[in-house]
Amino acid sequence: MQIFRKPELSKKKVIILSVVFVVLAVFCFCQNNILTVDEYEYASKKVPASADGMRIVQVSDLHNKEFGRENHRLIEKIEEQHPDIIVITGDIADSNHTDIDAAVTFCEKAAELAPCYYITGNHEMWLDDNELQKLYSGIENAGVTILDNETVHPADGIAMTGLDDGSLYNGTLEKLTADIDPDELHIVLAHEPQYLEEEYVLSSPDLIITGHAHGGQVRLPFIGGLVAPDQGFLPEYTAGEYKSGDTAMYVSRGLGNSVIPLRVFNYPEINVLIIKAKN
Repeated sequence: MQIFRKPELSKKKVIILSVVFVVLAVFCFCQNNILTVDEYEYASKKVPASADGMRIVQVSDLHNKEFGRENHRLIEKIEEQHPDIIVITGDIADSNHTDIDAAVTFCEKAAELAPCYYITGNHEMWLDDNELQKLYSGIENAGVTILDNETVHPADGIAMTGLDDGSLYNGTLEKLTADIDPDELHIVLAHEPQYLEEEYVLSSPDLIITGHAHGGQVRLPFIGGLVAPDQGFLPEYTAGEYKSGDTAMYVSRGLGNSVIPLRVFNYPEINVLIIKAKN
């Protein structure tokens, strides 16, 4: 009786498969750990001369990720941008693998660089009460200002409103805008971008800074992002600048991951928005 044996992989095939595995592992590591910076300019006649050139550095969707011990690589990259203010636009912590201490440590380090302002994202809303209180206390003790449906003035002639993630689509922005001097530049911090047309522009802010979409998770040429929270497949708002009427919105690709643990052609991103006075 003839016995058929399953052919063994040749040494050459094993080497090829091993090389492919290593290349893919390095590719995935780089895609999720190389920090990038994208810089945008926003010019308006509303910007006073005293605020011309103000640099706003945005940190979004960190999701408890650490770039080096205590996020030292991230902090160094932020410092290199010479921020006048730092805005943290939600999901600094992650409800699936929560590390409040890591989130608070980042806030402590960031607050040493420039005044910091923080708004909640959906993941903060999903934390239990004890975790949320610990996070809020840590953020405040770090010297970071929590904007819970509040407006501050980070510079003369500039009003900045921070929306709680539960108040993005219920008319809260319209009520807060009523107290804004129309001659002031009005900046809105809102975690989720998909309410641009149906909610945000109704209040006519000058510019909106947001995140949440993770850049579409996987980005392809001529297509852009493939999937984003609350926008589904082929989302409209994933990264960069969008305009509606007189309102400009800037969407960060963010820094960390949550449900989908991998970015492809979508490096972690810090946004720098430079405010310019327009003659």
